[in-house]
Amino acid sequence: MDRPQLRPDARIGDIDALRGLALLLILLVNIAFFASGYPFQLVHDPADNGFDRTVSLAVELLFAMKAYLLFSFLFGYSFTLQLESAARQGVEFTRRFRRRLLGLFVLGALHAVLLFQGDILTTYALLGLVLLAARRIQPRTALIAAAWIVGIIAFFIGVAAVLGATLVPDQAAAIEAGARSTAALQGGLGDVIGEHLRSLPAMLGTLLVQGPLALSAFLVGLAAGKRRMLADLPSHASLLRWAERVGYPVGLAGATVFAIGGGTDNVTGLMVSVITAPFLAAAYASTALRLFQRRSRIAHTLAAAGRMSLSNYLGQSLAGVLIFTGVGAGLAGRTSPAQAVLIALAVYAVQVALSVWWVRRFRYGPVEWLLRAWTNRERPAMRR
Repeated sequence: MDRPQLRPDARIGDIDALRGLALLLILLVNIAFFASGYPFQLVHDPADNGFDRTVSLAVELLFAMKAYLLFSFLFGYSFTLQLESAARQGVEFTRRFRRRLLGLFVLGALHAVLLFQGDILTTYALLGLVLLAARRIQPRTALIAAAWIVGIIAFFIGVAAVLGATLVPDQAAAIEAGARSTAALQGGLGDVIGEHLRSLPAMLGTLLVQGPLALSAFLVGLAAGKRRMLADLPSHASLLRWAERVGYPVGLAGATVFAIGGGTDNVTGLMVSVITAPFLAAAYASTALRLFQRRSRIAHTLAAAGRMSLSNYLGQSLAGVLIFTGVGAGLAGRTSPAQAVLIALAVYAVQVALSVWWVRRFRYGPVEWLLRAWTNRERPAMRR
């Protein structure tokens, strides 16, 4: 997140560019939760028409449960780069990384209360402690552990499906709760914060699945980093092609079951997605990395957004609050899923343009600078 150069070599540039792409996918998923209170209740707005449902279905199919896996993989890979950097500089790593995680947790807690209750930073901060403990693990062992985590989560969800469990036992009550949530989002700052606080217990339940899956992606990223897989992409071209050939059919088939079954409110579809989403995320990453090799300008542009990924992630939530809640334009409940997607694309385009402008003048994004200052207990030089 806080590299001193935009593209000092292909390895760093491609990692940052991939992170920049992941930011777009995350925003396309999260924008629905800013635009309406119904998605957090795992139901559709009764006012949605057939086209609205189709757009929501497409987002569920293509991006839900894939975007954060890609981001989590990059967190694990970047962890190995931080280890290498600390070793080269001869600085103590463990204590600094723990301070970094503490700073990330505080930022995430503030983010969840003030901006977006679907925060992932607190989860990353806690799972980062596991990553720190596993830093000496062998790549093969890390991959096996990741597979076991996915398998265990899928097994328990499958058992729940067999037992007839449902995530939305009362559709009418969920729709009523969605209407209340939407009304709260249309209110002032106090109403919005109150809605965020009320939603946190439900989010903790979601993290019982999302957290372990993020950890599995951490471990895959850790294994890839130890093998320096992204340091020389041409030598791994066959692996990238294999990931596409396997990942797209398997991942899209699972995503179709997930989306048609109703998305995250369908237990069976959720089990299938837990197993297949990593394949589709890997396929997306492989296609993007191969594209970056052929179109360096695209990689260079996305890398600017990726270098400031923490600032941009929080900035997306701030934009969501200002656009959709009563704190700003108050469009919550008044925006169709298609319009929300267009707004997401517009927000991302602005972020990319601002990121390119920023990294030409400054070494770090604003939040990256703050986190680095806290981590290293020093005032980093900001201007280039």
